Amino acid sequence: MKNIKRIAVWSGPRNLSTALMRSFGSRNDFDILDEPFYASYLKKMGIQHPMFEEIIKSQSSDYKEVSEYCKNGYFKKSYQYQKHMTHHMINNNYLDFALSLKNVFLVREPVLVLRSYKKKNKNYNFQDLGFRQQFDIYKYLKDRLGLIPLVIDSDDLQNDPVRILRKLCDDLEIPYCESMLRWEPGPKAYDGIWGVHWYKEINKTSGFITRTNTYSYKKDMENFSKKDKSIIDKANRYYLKIIEKKI
Repeated sequence: MKNIKRIAVWSGPRNLSTALMRSFGSRNDFDILDEPFYASYLKKMGIQHPMFEEIIKSQSSDYKEVSEYCKNGYFKKSYQYQKHMTHHMINNNYLDFALSLKNVFLVREPVLVLRSYKKKNKNYNFQDLGFRQQFDIYKYLKDRLGLIPLVIDSDDLQNDPVRILRKLCDDLEIPYCESMLRWEPGPKAYDGIWGVHWYKEINKTSGFITRTNTYSYKKDMENFSKKDKSIIDKANRYYLKIIEKKI
């Protein structure tokens, strides 16, 4: 798709979304927009996430205003990378902006997502993981644009970043850069204010870390509560529909 310079990456939490943001942020031709709908989501839902008040004050909380910025807001470099959390989109009322962007879906197995999410937020439910919302957005864009959006498996990205990033750049019709494999540790100027809570682990890294430890789905499920098992079961229904189209 020629002349599309804005890329929207749609992910749920704990999907390696910040690592992929770091990867594109390491390029000298990309501006980064980190979770522009976070304040809108918190204000609309009234959910007391960590740093609730600070986030509300840090960015616009008007869905219409943010949508317009995502579509037409000024950026300095050749391209803009937009990191979006799918659960921040309450419905599709303000999703039309994405029709003019190149869209990428970053997915991860629900067991791994929930296992990681619980460490950061003890008050959670199925909606917080964004799997249903991710599928709804995926289907909306597929139906409206008449094409299958790009899908990346976060495990593939973590374990074979060169192959996945090369393929992604090719599909986005942008040049691949070796710099995408490494970044400087620590927080970045483009990070949302919430980074001090959510980005502690990624700030210790300087590149994609291959996951050497395998996990047993059966063993993990035995350690989850009844509530967690229900969440994972629901999430898998949507995850499996998207993952079959991964690059």
